[in-house]
Amino acid sequence: MPDLVDLGANHLLAQGVKHGEHQGSSPDRVSMVRSVDGSGGMSKLHVGYVRKAIEERFTGLIDMTDQARLSDDKRHQAFLSRGLAALAVQIEHPCSDRAAAISVFDGQDDRGLDSIAVEVRSAQPRICLVQAKWSDQGKGGFGEAEVHKMIQGLNLMLDRHFTKFNSRFQPFVPDIERAYEVGTPKITLVLALMRTAPISQDVRELLEEKVAELNQVEEMVEYKILDLRDFHRAILGDAAAPRIDAKVRLDGFVQESTPYKALYGTMTVPDLADLYGEHRRGLFARNIRDSLDLTDVNIKIRNTLLEQPEHFWYFSNGITMLCETIKPVGKAVPGKVGDFQLTGASVVNGAQTVSAIHRAYTADPDTAQYGRVMVRLISLEDCPPGFGDHVTTTTNTQNPIEERDFKSLDSGQVQLRDDFALLLHLSYVIKRGETTPEPEHGCSMAEAAEALAATSPNAQLAAVAKRDQNLAGLWEDETYQEIFGQTPNAFRVWRCVQLLREVRTQLQALRDGLLWRADAAAFYGDLLVTHIVFRRLNTRSIEDPEYDWSAELAKVPDLVRDTLAWSLTAIDEEYGKSSHIIAAVRNTERIERVVRAALRGLDSGRNAPALEDNYQVTEVETRGRQVNAVTTLIAKGRIPEGTVLEYRPYSKPERRDMTEWLAEDPKRSLATWSNDGGRYPLQWHADEEWYSPSGLAREMRRRASGVTSSVQGTLRWFVPGEGSLDELALAVRLEEGLDTEDGAAGG
Repeated sequence: MPDLVDLGANHLLAQGVKHGEHQGSSPDRVSMVRSVDGSGGMSKLHVGYVRKAIEERFTGLIDMTDQARLSDDKRHQAFLSRGLAALAVQIEHPCSDRAAAISVFDGQDDRGLDSIAVEVRSAQPRICLVQAKWSDQGKGGFGEAEVHKMIQGLNLMLDRHFTKFNSRFQPFVPDIERAYEVGTPKITLVLALMRTAPISQDVRELLEEKVAELNQVEEMVEYKILDLRDFHRAILGDAAAPRIDAKVRLDGFVQESTPYKALYGTMTVPDLADLYGEHRRGLFARNIRDSLDLTDVNIKIRNTLLEQPEHFWYFSNGITMLCETIKPVGKAVPGKVGDFQLTGASVVNGAQTVSAIHRAYTADPDTAQYGRVMVRLISLEDCPPGFGDHVTTTTNTQNPIEERDFKSLDSGQVQLRDDFALLLHLSYVIKRGETTPEPEHGCSMAEAAEALAATSPNAQLAAVAKRDQNLAGLWEDETYQEIFGQTPNAFRVWRCVQLLREVRTQLQALRDGLLWRADAAAFYGDLLVTHIVFRRLNTRSIEDPEYDWSAELAKVPDLVRDTLAWSLTAIDEEYGKSSHIIAAVRNTERIERVVRAALRGLDSGRNAPALEDNYQVTEVETRGRQVNAVTTLIAKGRIPEGTVLEYRPYSKPERRDMTEWLAEDPKRSLATWSNDGGRYPLQWHADEEWYSPSGLAREMRRRASGVTSSVQGTLRWFVPGEGSLDELALAVRLEEGLDTEDGAAGG
């Protein structure tokens, strides 16, 4: 899929302003934004502005080929709805018009979702899923049915049922899988509604209930509503940002004048809380991230202010504000208290601090009033063009100090580093930023912590480690001590790292042949499986330098296979086949129950349970060949002549080999069905030749990657909105009371 192109915080969607600069000056445009809050004719007027922006940006870019049979009016309404979905993606993930248009997959088999953006390059992967509702009258509807569809689509995505989605969704699957693999993604459900009225309370409560269910283990999913006001602000770009003029007081201020004018000093918590209370999020118009109100960082900031307000100045990194001008009010002597009039002020770094200050002061003003914070004011009046943007970017990209950074100072870690070098002749990296050694030459403190958590007698630690890609929970003092102990042994640490690596290698090898829940279990369950495997090995002498650990590692492949089967069976039996695998491995109570059940199975001496057929690629392929789907479908006339079918990669290896190749030419994913074609009912759009479903699937794989393999094409070719050829043929045979297990091979 195309990369999201960062347009810069101040340029976000501002290209919409350029189409018709004659409409008026910035103040007029700002007043128009505020008037959207009204009703009646003014709302319809602003709907027109958004419509015009969508038409100018996305005409010719958004795929409308599937709507060709609609009337002109209905097709244009569908285009506007898709354009709104693209615009929502641009608001959430700044990108070019073309990238936003490609993000739209609205249509048959969209599963209640209209567009998607995936960001895997940030510290935490982000997935944005949009459902859009257009209305010429500014009354875009969104009810309980839409909530259920949206959540169902998200659940399918979390369970890796990617073939349930249409072909326009498929190019995003590799990025979704990468987001899953990097760590727990932050998933934002965006309701893009062309309306000004709030959604009904019943709908909001249902949405919050569904999101809460998904967040039982950790805060992974959030929802956001974008309405007419948001879209109108977006198309105006910078012109929609309110101009903030304010008077502030700095204690003990210092002035810089070369090369540019700036001041820094201390502000009180009450003054900052009042400033935010008056201007709210308008203060963050130039900030990259807004205030991220519900993050762990904000909670920690707020708690510090409420528990140790006198220490807040020392613990906070401070706040940076850009201003068009800074003027002293009265006499201002450096080193003393000074009052200053700011024009065009915006917080560009420290938005989370300001927001947390306001919340803390509102909750407990008597305590929070004693807090103070360092504030830096930078005047842009004599700065070169673009300097403000540069300040915004650089102040937001410096690496923050994390809890694990303090642990690198622990004497136990220093001793481990020395022991690795002296006893094992390996490297042990304890500081972030240092080069991580090649696997055969050592490991990092983070990898060691993860391995020790997985192999701890306390299975809950494996769940804690799995919750956060930065292993944040492992660096809390009590957990850290439980993992490493007072004097960690280098041989134990290194052997646990080796075990975790070997388990992951074996699980990765298994994943190519697994589907759906089994694939998810093999991916998310790496620490769960490592924990169980470790408990099945002879580890009594693991700290002995002479111990033959390689003999134990040789047992890992068979143990991993059996452990995965018992673990998945335990999850299915304990929590049901519709439960999320991710919840079982990240919830401390659930992981303990799964571990106990899996160990009972392994200790019983019985063979590991066979994975269900629909969890394995080879079993599904074999089952599909038992019934000639093509013959069944043609005899029944189930598929109308001329129906266009979509190809959807079925397994992880296929997605890896074929996704980019399919995206290069949309014709490669399409074929037309003919009931007169006999054994060759598919005419491939890429070369106009006739194929059987399996023959075409095999030829496509060969052209994409050079791989020649026997595949069941009826599992990969879909009638949009109805299902795969295999599913349709099975339904026909069930309707007619035919045996679904017998029949000639083919298809």
